[in-house]
Amino acid sequence: MEPRADRSDPAALAALVHADCVHRDLYIDPQLFALEMQQLWRNTWIFVGHDSQVPRAGDYYTTDIATEPVILLRDAAGEVQVFANRCAHKGTKLVSAVSGSCGSVLRCPYHGWTYRLDGSIRTIPLRGGYGSGVLEASAAGRGLTRLANVVNYRGFIFTRLSREGPEFHEYFGESLSSIDNMVERSPAGRLEVAGGTLRYLHDCNWKIFIENLNDAMHPMVAHESSAGTARDLWQAMNAPPEAIKPMVIEQFVPFVSDYKFFDDMGVRIYGNGHSHTGVKFSIHSSYSGVPEYEARMHAAYGEARARQILSEARHNTVYYPSLTIKGAIQAIRVVRPIAVDKTVIESWTFRLVDAPDELLRRTLTYSRLINAPTSVVGHDDLHCYRSIQEGLKAGGNEWVSLHRNFDAGAPQAVPGVYNGTSEISMRAQFAAWLKFMQPAAQRN
Repeated sequence: MEPRADRSDPAALAALVHADCVHRDLYIDPQLFALEMQQLWRNTWIFVGHDSQVPRAGDYYTTDIATEPVILLRDAAGEVQVFANRCAHKGTKLVSAVSGSCGSVLRCPYHGWTYRLDGSIRTIPLRGGYGSGVLEASAAGRGLTRLANVVNYRGFIFTRLSREGPEFHEYFGESLSSIDNMVERSPAGRLEVAGGTLRYLHDCNWKIFIENLNDAMHPMVAHESSAGTARDLWQAMNAPPEAIKPMVIEQFVPFVSDYKFFDDMGVRIYGNGHSHTGVKFSIHSSYSGVPEYEARMHAAYGEARARQILSEARHNTVYYPSLTIKGAIQAIRVVRPIAVDKTVIESWTFRLVDAPDELLRRTLTYSRLINAPTSVVGHDDLHCYRSIQEGLKAGGNEWVSLHRNFDAGAPQAVPGVYNGTSEISMRAQFAAWLKFMQPAAQRN
């Protein structure tokens, strides 16, 4: 079936997404990418940043949402706001640095207009040149554009650019339990971003990265050269069974567990494309205990509740389409699309407030090994992503298979628990893709 030329037509979009496969144009067509930024990424809730990145009034963090520049800013009242990163006058980006403090005012680097931390205009050079009431009646006179739909959920800041769309809790539903678990792993119930953000460019469409996070059929193949080598080196040392494994071995070796391990691990899907692997256990389940940490958790929550919190070892939770988290290791990755074949991935590590420093060392080690531009495991994935992006240009087969564990006679993308190697999470993501690519009036 040939896709229709008019990409914005709902019927043409529907023709690109089948229950068991999708058209390759979803990954390689620049027009579809532009439409995604206008529709999907504006109609859904997108992760902006964490409130610990802006601890004091005047602190800011800048990023892009659907390719639009925004500023995360702590205002004078202590609340976190999100503004469009553009001067109300000529549109100049107000802030070019990724993070910092503006003190009590934001100042445009072009004409010197200044704004208070609530976005209102403070000063305009030679303001009398605008006459009486003219400027005030214009859009420029209203100051900075404050994003209306912003939610701070346990420190995680999300925004929905579109005026219409699902409410926050309607959109995420029970999937928020992964954020809850990550926060509650802190004895104080708080997280703090630790250090800077690791960024690196992926030469692929953003969806390829998102799909891979819950793809449990690739680790033992793609990571054989890295994690497999670490496994072989450890085995060659002939350490006794009771020997304490180095932290890097604990983190590396599970990546090359067998198919049964990943299948038994399970995957849970929620509505709107959200999902997580590691329902029963995960690659994070066998880390060495930290008695001091466990004691602090027992003191904070009680023994039963602490045991319940720590027994969760979810692998990757996907908050479609922009955020993925690893609660058990206190790390997140954020998707920032640039072009149809260019995606920046940000990797952040978190400190569990009031937890022993060993927990942070474990997280930092994991981020360096797996998620950093200098990582080992991450480059296995990076090679595969680039190969997919290049390979999809080949002729002869225009469809991408999502057939694994597909049952044409069963209801599709139903929330629940499935075997870990199923492609159900990817099929659910594309059902959400199609839903939020439609105009609001045509969504159910």
